[in-house]
Amino acid sequence: MTADKMTPQKWAFQLTHILNAYAGLDRFPVDVKAVARDFSHQKYPDDPISMVKGAALPNFDGGLYKAPPGKKGWGIVYNNDIESEGRINYTLAHEFGHYLLHRNDYPDGIECGEQDLVRWDSAYGQIEHQANVFAANLLMPLDDYRLQVDAKTKVDLDMIGSCADRYGVSLIAATLRWIEYTENKALIVVSRDGFILWARSSKAAFRAGLFIKTANRPPVAVPQNSLAGGQITSESQRVGVRLPERVWFNEVCEEMVVFSEQYDFAISVLQFDRDLNFYGNNDNLRIL
Repeated sequence: MTADKMTPQKWAFQLTHILNAYAGLDRFPVDVKAVARDFSHQKYPDDPISMVKGAALPNFDGGLYKAPPGKKGWGIVYNNDIESEGRINYTLAHEFGHYLLHRNDYPDGIECGEQDLVRWDSAYGQIEHQANVFAANLLMPLDDYRLQVDAKTKVDLDMIGSCADRYGVSLIAATLRWIEYTENKALIVVSRDGFILWARSSKAAFRAGLFIKTANRPPVAVPQNSLAGGQITSESQRVGVRLPERVWFNEVCEEMVVFSEQYDFAISVLQFDRDLNFYGNNDNLRIL
């Protein structure tokens, strides 16, 4: 099957099947450097990934670069100013996804900034979305993630942090993966300097009308009485607190928050009662 017919999920599933066959489920975190080199040399011996390294990339987190004239293949380069091993590992998987999916359409290579790696919505850019889908499925297979955190479980950030450690990814990547499959009503909200950058809802939350729109809208302020708005202590930060209605939405919720130095923003996780059944007009929501 050619690259243009393979989806991000199919590439990730193929690699997961190979890794499971050789190492089983106790094989995490994925060694992306080794997998990218070995698989590309076997699959595309005339056009492999021949280099994976860190370098000075002041405006980017990572990139996929064509080898210089006289040499064959591609190089994956990550910003060597990044200190988080989880962020580096996710960047490598993201660029590996670009190699498998997009190198023929972008023969001069692709460079990716911070937002390309942390925003997973397809509207942000189709190829970046595809690379993120590949990276998430390769590094955090859902069958294994569900064994760590059941889809009905109410989480805290220590639980998500344990998964981030298991898969060798950042806390935000692990949280986004969890929000994809949880059956609970939950949101992840990312903010900086008192304003919401973007948010993502679980399927159950979205169906209940619990979502925050930020695209093509004026800046949305973080609620003053929320943890992300400054009402935070060291005890409440990761375990969370129960907030009354009309703080985030017209419903009671639990909020946890962690301030990420590596990305310079706050990550809030909102969880709502399972029996919440909201089907009203979106104008009734606290934030849109």
